[in-house]
Amino acid sequence: MDYRPFGKTGMEVSAIGFGCWEIGGQYGHFDENQVVKAIHKALDLGINCFDTAQGYGMGRSEEILAKSLGSRRKDIILVTKFGVGYMEKENRRDGSRERAMASIEASLKFLDTDYVDVYLNHWPDREVPFDETMRALEDIVQQGKARFVGLSNFKAEEIAQCMKTRRVDVGQYGYHMFDRRMEKDVFPYCWEQGIGMMGYGSLAHGLLTGTFDETTTFEEGKDWRAQGGAFNMPLFTKENFPRNLKVVADLKKIATGLGVELYHLALAWVLSNPAISVALVGARTPEEVEANMGALKITLNETDREELDGVFAAHGVDTQPDIWVE
Repeated sequence: MDYRPFGKTGMEVSAIGFGCWEIGGQYGHFDENQVVKAIHKALDLGINCFDTAQGYGMGRSEEILAKSLGSRRKDIILVTKFGVGYMEKENRRDGSRERAMASIEASLKFLDTDYVDVYLNHWPDREVPFDETMRALEDIVQQGKARFVGLSNFKAEEIAQCMKTRRVDVGQYGYHMFDRRMEKDVFPYCWEQGIGMMGYGSLAHGLLTGTFDETTTFEEGKDWRAQGGAFNMPLFTKENFPRNLKVVADLKKIATGLGVELYHLALAWVLSNPAISVALVGARTPEEVEANMGALKITLNETDREELDGVFAAHGVDTQPDIWVE
């Protein structure tokens, strides 16, 4: 395993992290016993970053993760988040002090621990002053319930606004070859400020696994990709999905020429950005966890990245549209 500085936290984080979004249960069935084995395999392979959230099943993901970690919790960097998924709220978001304080208590209970290493505000609640949220996060640190805090999915100018109240230690954002919006200003700002960066969606929500083809369909009501968008990126719409499959086919040819798997190339591409501390990848079986490790054997230089960029340009794919991840 490769380890990288996690911003200015002083922690060293594994280049590949375990993302626990899928085990919240909202996005299809999974075998819990296999997930437990997958987490054990990740630990054995040196993965030390595990990312979950209150919004991933309102405690279910956290509970399964805790059950899987057991006594090995002390060996990892445990990340969880609050701020989204509240059905009683019109925008389903809540960044208030009251919510932050209640949520950390709930998460600690589900995670069966007395502290988390990183506590993030999952999505910006623009109906609550950011200084209220940041003061609450600082109090959580002072109470010993989190070592470090941060933000996910905030705009660069919003991060800067939050920094006026309390330092943002860690950020978490979607980032993959089809979605490079964060390269515009979020990553440069966080790099300049020494904010540790977690990237999610590294395999473009399945598109860069290379397992989809023209016969692939996404079932309405059971697969969120049926709506066509992924964090406002229209990857799976009827207009764009066939074109994106052609992009993937060309990327596969490059991967084959390099003697690697496409999903390894996709992960290596994410990790080649110096702003990224850790690329999060979900897994439901130990075999999937082990397979992802192949990405660590690949080193991409600027020429390699330019060749990959050329594929997207050839197909007219805009990887940096002026659309935010609302």
